[in-house]
Amino acid sequence: MTSDFIAVLANPSAGRGRHRGLLPGVVQTLGTGGRTVRILEADTGEQAETACHRAVEDGAAAVVAVGGDGTVHRALQAVAGRAVGFGVVPAGTGNDFASAVGVPHDPMRAAEVISEALRAGRDHRFDLARTESAQGERRWFCAVLAAGFDALVNERANRMRRPKGPRRYDLAIMLELARLRARGYVVHADGVRHSFPAEIVAVGNCPSYGGGMRILPDADPTDGLLDVIFAAPLGRMHLTRLKPRLRHGTHVTDPRVTVLRARQVTIEAEGIIGYADGERLGPLPLEVTCVPGAVRLLR
Repeated sequence: MTSDFIAVLANPSAGRGRHRGLLPGVVQTLGTGGRTVRILEADTGEQAETACHRAVEDGAAAVVAVGGDGTVHRALQAVAGRAVGFGVVPAGTGNDFASAVGVPHDPMRAAEVISEALRAGRDHRFDLARTESAQGERRWFCAVLAAGFDALVNERANRMRRPKGPRRYDLAIMLELARLRARGYVVHADGVRHSFPAEIVAVGNCPSYGGGMRILPDADPTDGLLDVIFAAPLGRMHLTRLKPRLRHGTHVTDPRVTVLRARQVTIEAEGIIGYADGERLGPLPLEVTCVPGAVRLLR
């Protein structure tokens, strides 16, 4: 095996295929520093993670994720807490992590910056969030863990076979709104217990999720803290009115919204499947810990 190479995890369907022809140019740009570029082959998320782990074990100088937050999420499972560089070429629908950490919006410029950082031996440390389930399974995430209405929508959309594309998600929203009810939550934030009914609950390390919805507008991936948000029961009408304000982060001024900061958070609720970076984690309860400087971003 050739060591000191650049491993590239690419999702051709990211961003609904908008950047399908991007990969050859990215590979060429990454290779300008003289290192071999190896494209990782994977047909599923699990295979993608396995391929990334194998690349790190084989001595990769860097792992580069070409795609959106879901692709980043898969690659992070292999590079978090490791002495290996991590690059992001934003080619997804949302790219919330990339936006939060200053990655150029243009994919080719992002690839150039990664190549430049590798040649200069430069990286920037950013915090990551690490979850642990009741069964002891650990996962890393970079942006936001949804544990309320949005998590229910994701779970329903994933169970639906029709319609295809974004209309499936729209239908899932309508169906979940029809059966909306506040659920009982218990959140421990650095050991302080909070018990409340809510429809919106999230914890994260970056401001936005879902392609720019600023659910945690003041979250900072360099401060060593997680931001936690929950809202008093809103009902269908007020939840629908609050949602557009997420784009600008102005929902946090609503008196029914509470924002906390903590290094470690545990979220408990019945019947909720947590989703982080848009990826399914598993049922609550989940313990979330902020790990400072857990990823070496090539930027």
